[in-house]
Amino acid sequence: MAKVTREMVERSGVNVDELVELLVKNAAAELTTYYYYTILRFNLIGLEGEGIKEIAETARIEDRNHFEALVPRIYELDGRLPKDMKEFHDISGCPPAYLPKDISDVNTILEVLVEAERCAVRAYTHICNLTAGKDHRTYDLALAILNEEIEHESWFSEFLGEGPSGHFLRRGETSPFVSKFLR
Repeated sequence: MAKVTREMVERSGVNVDELVELLVKNAAAELTTYYYYTILRFNLIGLEGEGIKEIAETARIEDRNHFEALVPRIYELDGRLPKDMKEFHDISGCPPAYLPKDISDVNTILEVLVEAERCAVRAYTHICNLTAGKDHRTYDLALAILNEEIEHESWFSEFLGEGPSGHFLRRGETSPFVSKFLR
């Protein structure tokens, strides 16, 4: 634990126990989303599904990166991850992105994906609002993740025909905002 780090965050007026709980729940959401996106990705087949597979893969890898970036901050603030994976799954800050009953319906899979991203956008916006001007490191991390989650939401919502497209598939590097936390 970084004692002075926790002390400075507490002195700024942040309830560190509440913040750590939110970070753990978001880490659980990221890891479970990574797992469920793996299943969803494999079921994106056919003419419609194959066109979405690459972008779903990018979101999947970036969600794993979000988990990897969150864990060190949890420990810096004297937090812990549950020792039991089932417990970790069940405290997820967002509902699991289950495969729909009709796996051939690409639009239903897209709706699962976009709802998962919308939950993440809400969660990281909440953390940014809690830490803005108080806990600079957590704010910077949450903002970086929020930027990527907003892009994920946009990708999937645009495939559903929700508004004009303002985004393009990334080529090469993943996690352009979060990568600085993965070094």
